[in-house]
Amino acid sequence: MATQGKLRLGVNIDHVATVRNARGGAYPDPLRAARAAQEAGADGITAHLREDRRHITDADIEGLLDVLNVPLNFEMAATDEMQKIALRHKPHAVCIVPEKREERTTEGGLEVAREENRLAHFIAPLREAGSRVSIFIAADKRQIEAANRIGAEVIELHTGAYCDAFAEGHWEKAEQELQKLREMAAFGHDLGLEIHAGHGLTYDTVSPIAALSQVQELNIGHFLVGEAIFLGLGPAIEEMRRLMDEARNG
Repeated sequence: MATQGKLRLGVNIDHVATVRNARGGAYPDPLRAARAAQEAGADGITAHLREDRRHITDADIEGLLDVLNVPLNFEMAATDEMQKIALRHKPHAVCIVPEKREERTTEGGLEVAREENRLAHFIAPLREAGSRVSIFIAADKRQIEAANRIGAEVIELHTGAYCDAFAEGHWEKAEQELQKLREMAAFGHDLGLEIHAGHGLTYDTVSPIAALSQVQELNIGHFLVGEAIFLGLGPAIEEMRRLMDEARNG
């Protein structure tokens, strides 16, 4: 059983940039959001530099590395371009995610088992450069085993299926997905992997995930940016932090 230590919260600021880019101007500023998130208790900042630069840009990554006092988790696809950017900047963490140009957001976990050899060679230079490498995958034993074999230090379990079922009122399905997450968090932990989780988490869905003792970090973004419209970013993050701590310590 993992130690019930403090559960870290990584705040994803991608969708602050989405709003900025809708008008093509400079506001709202993702760097200001990152600083506000730090002040509100975020343990790290997550940013996904997509191939099409639909939200976070190269300049945002450079700016984040300059202003952050907490670790940057750099989400990226397994492409040569992104590898070069990561090797140039050497962020604290690199999370490899699947990416399709036509998708609205990341639509599932990375297919590691079918691409073990390529991904093993892809992540090796990132690890050598000092970045902690995470793989964003479904709660699936085959994918977790493959992530472990290629040398990933961390897996981030995709919580989207659980959150979607909950949002749609499919309670039996939500419980089934939650049980998968429970079992696969324990399985990954037993392999020696650090376990993270994220995607689609809200105030209503975070507590059962935060209660999983093996999970050490949650990455949450879109919901917090949405709540910031009504509450402000700081209070939105503080409430998520409260719920996480309550679930972990309850």
